[in-house]
This record gives sequence, structure tokens and C-alpha cells, in this order.
Amino acid sequence: MKDFINGLHKAFESRIRLGIMAVLSANEDMDFNALKEYLDATDGNLATHLKALEKEEFIGVEKTFIGRKPNTRYFITKTGKKAFEDHLNTLEQLIKSQK
Repeated sequence: MKDFINGLHKAFESRIRLGIMAVLSANEDMDFNALKEYLDATDGNLATHLKALEKEEFIGVEKTFIGRKPNTRYFITKTGKKAFEDHLNTLEQLIKSQK
């Protein structure tokens, strides 16, 4: 059982971070406001979790302007996709081991 726990990535322990990774795994990219609404998070809370995932290089950021308004979009990186898939596979193995 200890081996399974070691396979879980600490970066995905938070509900918000897990949600960010799940959303970005299913979508090519998503802007800040859409993520905030989808995850029911505050600006500060979401920004903190996005920075943590960006620091791990699990997500990338693209800043553009739509007209005169700034638009920040996030996407999952190859490193992030692999780490998240490994995390999910570990969870799946842990669940299967309990049956």
C-alpha cells in the first residue's frame, strides 16, 4: 500500500489543482475567467494554485489581448500531462487493490 501512496503527486492534493488539471486535460486551453467559474474559485485562490502548477511546469500560460482587454489562457504541458496521468493511474491501482 505504501508504494501506491508514493506514486501520488503532492501537487494534485488540492481540490482546485486537481480540477485545473482535469479541465486542462480535457480541453486544449482555458482562460482564467472560465476556469474560475467552472471550479467555483475566487480570483486569489485560483491564481495561487495556477502559479503552483506553473512553477512545477505542469501548465503553461499564454497572455494576449482581446481588443484592449488582457486575456490569460492556460494549457497543460507534456510534463503536466504525464504527471497527471501517472497520478490518476496510481489512484486507479490503489482502488483496484482494495477490491
